[in-house]
Amino acid sequence: MLVEYKADYQKITMGLLSYVPDLKETNRLMKELTWYAQEDNRQLFLWKSQETNDFVGVLGIEIEEEFILVRHISINPSFREEGLAHRLLDALAAKYAPKQLVGTIETGPLIAKWHTES
Repeated sequence: MLVEYKADYQKITMGLLSYVPDLKETNRLMKELTWYAQEDNRQLFLWKSQETNDFVGVLGIEIEEEFILVRHISINPSFREEGLAHRLLDALAAKYAPKQLVGTIETGPLIAKWHTES
């Protein structure tokens, strides 16, 4: 289930984002969380596993007029290889339909794979 970020989720969000190679350092993570909070068109979402009731993934997006830019996607390694990234993207696409999901250099290959398999 896709859940909007709120300050209560800061530690788990930082933990999930720390799986992103560029976000391993605490200072960098804090700057990224601050960056998302600075503009209304930036949003973080967490994915709550219905099986475990834990947060196991995070998405960072920028909402534009014509599209949604997926800046970050990170999943707890224990939950990888289960198709979770595609479920996150499916939920995001449904939430922001009819806008198209696009990716950055880092997230683009995953978004392209999702587009071809959806």
